[in-house]
Amino acid sequence: MKHISSAHNDALKTLERLLGKPAERRRSGLLALEGLHLVDAYLRAGHTLDALYLREDALAHPEVVALLGRIGTACDCATVSAPLLGKVSELSSPPEVVAVARIPQAMAVADPSCILLDDVQDPGNLGTLLRTAAAADVRSVYLSRGCADVWAGKTLRAGMGAQFALAIHERADLPAVLSAFDGRRLVTHLSGSVPLWQLDLRGPCAFVFGNEGAGVSGAVLAEAGDRVRIPMPGEAESLNVAAAAAICLFERVRQRG
Repeated sequence: MKHISSAHNDALKTLERLLGKPAERRRSGLLALEGLHLVDAYLRAGHTLDALYLREDALAHPEVVALLGRIGTACDCATVSAPLLGKVSELSSPPEVVAVARIPQAMAVADPSCILLDDVQDPGNLGTLLRTAAAADVRSVYLSRGCADVWAGKTLRAGMGAQFALAIHERADLPAVLSAFDGRRLVTHLSGSVPLWQLDLRGPCAFVFGNEGAGVSGAVLAEAGDRVRIPMPGEAESLNVAAAAAICLFERVRQRG
């Protein structure tokens, strides 16, 4: 196994760009995965790594040993000192491993139900929404051009690897997706809406969740068949978008038994 000892190493520079620059991820079709959990989630989804960088002082870590045995000679591996890895890492302390891997292509799924995210701009909200969708068994996700970067480190960590269990369609034309959807089209909205619990959600559903401040755009709202609200008897004016999505998606889980 080779060892990287210079901050000027080309592979390390590439890793730093993948971690910090969305344009580099789009150009190369690659992403960087920081930490054992994200690497494990990526592998469990059936993907293979392009490269793996191991913190030199973590080689004896049981999970690192298991990971090396799992991947064998399937990708290039190199050790990096903790201080050097810390210079490129986005985390407060460098993780045991950082991997370079291909951005997954959207897969075909049997269930037509989906979520559409209209300019959700906070990476934490976006990642949490994706994690919730995966947990609720909604597998297709459509992101507008104004959404946060789904492959950025903050989004990946908030999603806890859910990205790799989903069919993610970036830069989607949300009105066109809704117009073509053969099922219930729902958007949370205060005006002219009905309580969520009154609707039958057992069939195919497309749930739309909008921007943290502006909500859903007019063009997307025009294609929504059902405007729904979550009853809030308390003092809060609104819910965080990720919290609202969790309520909606798990109401569907409840109805479907």
